[in-house]
Amino acid sequence: MPSSPRLSPAQDDVVRRWFPAVEVIADLSWGLTDTVVLHVRHDGTRSIIKAGGPANHHIGREITAHERWTTPWRESGRSARLLHADRELNILATGYLPGTLVKEHPAADDPDTYRQAGELLARFHAQESTVSLDYESTMDAKALAWLDSEHRIDAVTETRLRDAIATHDHEPAELVPTHGDWQPRNWLVHEGRVSVIDLGRADLRPALTDLARLARQEWQGRPDLEEAFLAGYGGDPRETAAWQRTLLREAIATAVWAYQFGDEPFEAQGHRMIAQALGLG
Repeated sequence: MPSSPRLSPAQDDVVRRWFPAVEVIADLSWGLTDTVVLHVRHDGTRSIIKAGGPANHHIGREITAHERWTTPWRESGRSARLLHADRELNILATGYLPGTLVKEHPAADDPDTYRQAGELLARFHAQESTVSLDYESTMDAKALAWLDSEHRIDAVTETRLRDAIATHDHEPAELVPTHGDWQPRNWLVHEGRVSVIDLGRADLRPALTDLARLARQEWQGRPDLEEAFLAGYGGDPRETAAWQRTLLREAIATAVWAYQFGDEPFEAQGHRMIAQALGLG
């Protein structure tokens, strides 16, 4: 494999040790962050390599998720197997999953896709749980930190957001393994079966947080997709007050992150989410 300009020399060396004579088939990186995603071939087998810079927390989260939580998916062929990992160098390699991204595929409009996604998420959430006394206060502090950073939220709206956060209750929260970015861009479909990729945001959180992005995107105007998902999941984990807090924080993080990384369409979505969370849209 020719040296990749997007891998550090040490990361490039470890890939060569893992996979001698490896060949890069495609660079699947998004380009918005320093996360590198390479589709490679070695000894007739295809794999995925993911790497990040020293400050990138996504690779470590993905390694942890593979080590602790992907068994229910992996056993049914719904997620890749972790092949190699080096936490110090912030790099991992997994097996290759066949399929096409559900996003912008006809499967994105098929209720059965969402039924399967609900079933898969229920298995993931059911593996363990713990109660946190400071989750809610920590999440509010993070939301305020986003507002303290550079963004394009107008001053009146920012004041309303800060006032809303100030009213939040900080109740104990039940935390379960969550994917963190549960939406069609992280699902594959192959021969009608849905599988899961990209665990870079996996962490212990309330179960309802994994529904936030679907609720503000794919479920808008599509109650059939929401109903199919909840049927697959086996119920609805959303409690009204906690759900409202989650949507507000998600909206702030989306608008600010997208601005800081130059993703204008995603930033616009974040501003729409803010208006919805404040009851303005």
